[in-house]
Amino acid sequence: MERDLDLVMISPVAKPPVCKIMDYGKFRFEQAKREKEAKKNQHVIEVKEIRMSPSIGENDFMVKLRNGQKFLQEGNRLKVTVRFRGREMAHTDLGRNLLERFAAECEDIAKLDKGAKLEGRLMTEFLSPKAQTPPKKQPQKQE
Repeated sequence: MERDLDLVMISPVAKPPVCKIMDYGKFRFEQAKREKEAKKNQHVIEVKEIRMSPSIGENDFMVKLRNGQKFLQEGNRLKVTVRFRGREMAHTDLGRNLLERFAAECEDIAKLDKGAKLEGRLMTEFLSPKAQTPPKKQPQKQE
């Protein structure tokens, strides 16, 4: 009491219980600070989406492909969607071929999570980035 410290129970289930004398307010502040720092440093994986139609032009496909590869290199998952309109529903094989081609083009940087699946008028597939090992640092020579 004279030193303005608290008796804090660290592990109440241990036999005997473990207690520590400390400034509890300072302890809680430092713990919150550590959690905030850890939260700031973590990378949240988002699911980015790319939409196409089965009658997409070659150049438009390449633009969508580059954007998808950029999303994957940033570490995000990718949802590739082909939307069928009107009579295009009779040619779902064109959309499946388009999605398979997209996955084949991204094969070196991504792996296929879920293959092409038709849900109503949308056919989707999911890609996730391959685990990348960071380059090893060269040991520096001391002179």
